[in-house]
Amino acid sequence: MHDILAIAGSPSVSSRSSAVLAHSTGLLEAQGLQVETFTIRDIKPEDLVFANFESPELQKFTTLVAEAKGIMIATPVYKATYTGILKALLDLLPQYAFLDKILFPIATGGTITHLLSLEYAMKPLFAVLGATHIERGLFIVDSQMQRLDEGGIQLDGDIETRLQDSLLGFASAIKAKKP
Repeated sequence: MHDILAIAGSPSVSSRSSAVLAHSTGLLEAQGLQVETFTIRDIKPEDLVFANFESPELQKFTTLVAEAKGIMIATPVYKATYTGILKALLDLLPQYAFLDKILFPIATGGTITHLLSLEYAMKPLFAVLGATHIERGLFIVDSQMQRLDEGGIQLDGDIETRLQDSLLGFASAIKAKKP
């Protein structure tokens, strides 16, 4: 059983937001939490587009959401908001799928002008799905991270500190949550 479901909302194989999510997952696992990861690419595109509720991948995703205490979602910001494919996936969840869940949003983007997308786009979507406990989350500008040759990322010092501090709060909230 997992404590946290980490959702990668980018369709790109080499996504910065997915790299940040993987980095964050490692930090949470170091706190003793069990994290399960689900990426947009884990479900067939036609199942999303045609709302195939019989899809085994969608049923697995819905179960993973239901079993998690916390949900961490990372997405790139395109055209001032989360990816359309992430929205298509979340649209297929039951109406109150995030009820009693602790949410932690992560967004990445090319410029700081997309910073408020956490507040005006992601958090309202989470609230519609029933979330009442939404952590502050983090927006990371592409220039604040560098890809490493071995496949990971390195965040600039300040943003790494902010990520670690934010995830520590998220981990504490998850650990304090009753089953």
